[in-house]
Amino acid sequence: MVTASGGARMQEGALSLMQMVKTSQAIAMLDEAGILTMALVTDPTYGGVAASFATLPDVILAEPGARVGFAGPRVIEQTTGQQLPAGFQTAEFLLGQGLVDSVVPRPALRRTIARLLSAHEPKSRPQAAPEPAVPVITDPARLPERDGLAAVRLARHADRPTADEYATFMLEEFLELHGDRVSGDCPAIVGGIGLLHGRPVALIGHQKGRDTRERVQRNFGMASPSGYRKAARLMRLAAKLGLPVVTLIDTPGADPGIQAEERGQAWAIAENLRLMSALPVPVVVVITGEGGSGGALALGVGNRVLALSNAVYSVISPEGCAAILWKGPELTREDTVGRAAAALRLHARELLAYGIVDGVIAEPPDGAHTDPVQTMSLVRSVVAAAVRELADLDAARLVADRRQRFRRFGAPQGQLADNGDPR
Repeated sequence: MVTASGGARMQEGALSLMQMVKTSQAIAMLDEAGILTMALVTDPTYGGVAASFATLPDVILAEPGARVGFAGPRVIEQTTGQQLPAGFQTAEFLLGQGLVDSVVPRPALRRTIARLLSAHEPKSRPQAAPEPAVPVITDPARLPERDGLAAVRLARHADRPTADEYATFMLEEFLELHGDRVSGDCPAIVGGIGLLHGRPVALIGHQKGRDTRERVQRNFGMASPSGYRKAARLMRLAAKLGLPVVTLIDTPGADPGIQAEERGQAWAIAENLRLMSALPVPVVVVITGEGGSGGALALGVGNRVLALSNAVYSVISPEGCAAILWKGPELTREDTVGRAAAALRLHARELLAYGIVDGVIAEPPDGAHTDPVQTMSLVRSVVAAAVRELADLDAARLVADRRQRFRRFGAPQGQLADNGDPR
């Protein structure tokens, strides 16, 4: 759909108003049919058009400078008596508010739309030959015992590959999508659609950033509620289109700030846990670095959960644990954090022993940061193999297996029936 309108036609009265429902129902019917919908909003797009079919599609693109909104600027100023800020209601403003996926100049539109369509309908494209499968480690004895604090430091190394680097390396035609369509576009979560060996997938990951400036801008990978809601929107899109979901975890935890709490951090995380548990498509999770608390788990409910060999995953950071348990002045901070890291059993060997992860991907011995290309190649191969394996399962089996996988944690051995229900 391409929109350019001042809104509903006043001269047609209530009959014009009713067209908002008619067009919105049409979008709903396309949703029910599992058909990808896309809107390109041009200048201007206002009123009843903006408040119906222009803003309901799965993907919303906007031309640079396009003005989009419900009430026009003249109406707002005359009604409220307020002077509008520069750039208000422009496409660039809406992108920052999480309301559109991308601002695309007209010369780039054909390429951008083609990439989205190719990800949705890849049948006409030649399928790439799968890479030789990389075996994952499933026996904890094959992994070295690790000092907890050393493992944490390796997992946090600033030069480990980031989510956007994985996305562009692993996927052909990757197109990042933005925004939660409610309140913002959290930069600590990146996600989009691309082709993994010719198979369309949705990829979502925590993004810490590369240098100090980007890390600050991305809040060190600590997502806000809008980040988790953006992830949820992309997962729902994947479910609608039947695309496997791949998530990459690398975060110290969810954003602990005041604004995040005001906007419902706990609610956003809880909703993702429920949503991922019921997704009718394959879900493959890889802990690529640091997995901290519920902020990590909000992307971690998968049919297959894997970890790099220098990754860590825990209910709380070692620093947080140490602050709670050891407060005495006789211990240094490093002593207490090291003690906490050991007690939390958070490195890959322990995670595999407890069944928290299904397999471990052996990254380069000195860490992923020493050979990012090799690391990303290993992850791509393992993820592609897992997606191929899960693609043969129907939706009911995928959901049942995923629920059973998580329900067994903490249950005495033999206390879960095959269907995941307690005996």
